[in-house]
Amino acid sequence: MVAGFSVTGSYAREQLPSNWSPAAPIVEGKPTLAPFQHVRFCLRYPSECDPDLSGSDRIEFGPKTLELLKRINQTVNASISPTIKDYGPELQDGWTIAPIAGDCNDYAVTKRHQLVESGMPAKALRLSVVKTPSGIGHLVLVVSTTQGDLVLDNLTEAVRTWQSTAYSWIKIQSANNSRFWSEVKPSQSVISDASRFHLAKR
Repeated sequence: MVAGFSVTGSYAREQLPSNWSPAAPIVEGKPTLAPFQHVRFCLRYPSECDPDLSGSDRIEFGPKTLELLKRINQTVNASISPTIKDYGPELQDGWTIAPIAGDCNDYAVTKRHQLVESGMPAKALRLSVVKTPSGIGHLVLVVSTTQGDLVLDNLTEAVRTWQSTAYSWIKIQSANNSRFWSEVKPSQSVISDASRFHLAKR
């Protein structure tokens, strides 16, 4: 796949389309339980879960922002070898920053860590649990910008809007406190975009 920003599901575009307008952001619903592995992650990496009380919850969107997101997405995807981890009762595996080999959780927390180190506010960088069209649980990183919420994903080199992923959105970190999670409210625009995606695949 060719890396690029897309609002339609096409991954070949390198430039922001001239007719594109800001997309509706993800809306947090009622509070929900954090993923158990994220609770363990915060115990292991407490600084990754400290509340960001002063930072902005939206990043100003522009070419430099997009370039940074694309670079981090690509470099982290290339630096971690994909593997299946055992999150069984013995708890021998957990979410890890920058491992040699890892799963979607490790990719997502590594990207968040690197973007915070680059100067982006932690409040604008939220982990989110989704389900793929085949029903598989998956973790991605959502970057909240002034032009909409963008997704960094280990399953593609593309930086996409959340509406164009065709995922079912389950829960997301709270912008106010990264230790807390909320349900994702359904959005009609997401339903419409997902329908167009499936129709295009037929």
